Amino acid sequence: MKHFIPVLIGKLARAVTRLRGGGSAFPGYLVLKLSPRFIQDVANSFTHGIVFVLGSNGKSTTTHMLTEVLRGHGLNVFTNPSGSNLPQGIASAIVADSDLLGRVKGDIGVLEVDEGYAVELAKVLAPTTVLVLNTQVDQLYRFYETERVADMMLDAAALASDHIISNREDLYLSKIWMRYPEGDANLKPTISYFDATEQIIAASPSGLVNAPDYRHEGIVEPDHEALAEVTSNVGHSATIAVRGTNVALELPAKGLHFALDAAAALATAAVILDDDFDGDASSAAFSAMKPAYGRGELLAFGDEQVEFVMYKNGASLQLNLDAIPEPPEQVLLSIDEGTPDISWIYDVSFAALDHVDVITGDKAWQIATRLEHDGFPIGTVEPDLNKAIDLMRAMPAPSTGHKTWIVNYEQMMLARKRIGYLDMENQR
Repeated sequence: MKHFIPVLIGKLARAVTRLRGGGSAFPGYLVLKLSPRFIQDVANSFTHGIVFVLGSNGKSTTTHMLTEVLRGHGLNVFTNPSGSNLPQGIASAIVADSDLLGRVKGDIGVLEVDEGYAVELAKVLAPTTVLVLNTQVDQLYRFYETERVADMMLDAAALASDHIISNREDLYLSKIWMRYPEGDANLKPTISYFDATEQIIAASPSGLVNAPDYRHEGIVEPDHEALAEVTSNVGHSATIAVRGTNVALELPAKGLHFALDAAAALATAAVILDDDFDGDASSAAFSAMKPAYGRGELLAFGDEQVEFVMYKNGASLQLNLDAIPEPPEQVLLSIDEGTPDISWIYDVSFAALDHVDVITGDKAWQIATRLEHDGFPIGTVEPDLNKAIDLMRAMPAPSTGHKTWIVNYEQMMLARKRIGYLDMENQR
């Protein structure tokens, strides 16, 4: 009963914020103010424990993939589906799923967690499993150094009680073994790895865009065997070898980075489920899977459709551009103050595009300057997103059947709302 009043207030706040579209973290903020132990008490109820998903990019997608795979194996999974990965966002997700006493029906919790709060939350929630995806150059205005971000994730991973799953191709995160010197294996969690074959990575125009590691130069890596490995990837199709058995998947979005996220999800599912892991059940879960919120979604736009290609930083923009098979017929490119420092824009190759119809957002002119520097064809620069969407709406229907909007996170949320998708929690 101790959470009844806070949860009631949180549910009322959620109902009000959803009426205006969005505000998904505010209910959780209220609940935590009134009941600071709310998250801990709920987490203790999961019989299969808590999974943390960490990384510079891909957290929302991988959390979504892992959640659906575990559900496909019969588990009841609680997750934070809209990418709200701070404590108040996680609390909001609990409020959405709980009864008035704050109880959530779930066998396991799968949580996307912001790297800046990962250690703090790990000390509170005691995750049984931690999955670390990648270290890519991101939010230097917030964290200052890439090494600091890697240490945040590795410190959180070291707090896992049962399993750590790491990216074998990440020069920082693959070093998790250094946290565990040789000794009694029973005193440490198991460490498993995921990756893609050398041939697939080499075939990608920009590789995996993981950050270079100058701190550990000269250290010889042990020969880590990958529990899950991407062995083929063409468009939306991928094959992942899990413990040597091929699992064919239809990905919810195209690109090597999504295939690698799938390998991470399958590796994590395999260590959680152990002998109960089933490749066919995993393939079926992927076949029924919708794209994660804003990542490759194809949404109605009047009589047409628009594909959302969402990015957060230079690495994710590059990987998404590399995944475009041919230049889109109609393109909107948007970025705003949600990405404070975009100096990385000069390191990004826009070779996948042959033009941009409309550039929008508060930093539209910075993007336009970058593209003009390369003599890139630009239709219109319109910083106001609403006016930019009207310009895209006025264009004739593309022969390919949909328009392509390449947007950062904040602009993605505003654009979805503008075209009629008010729900900020689309994965329920």
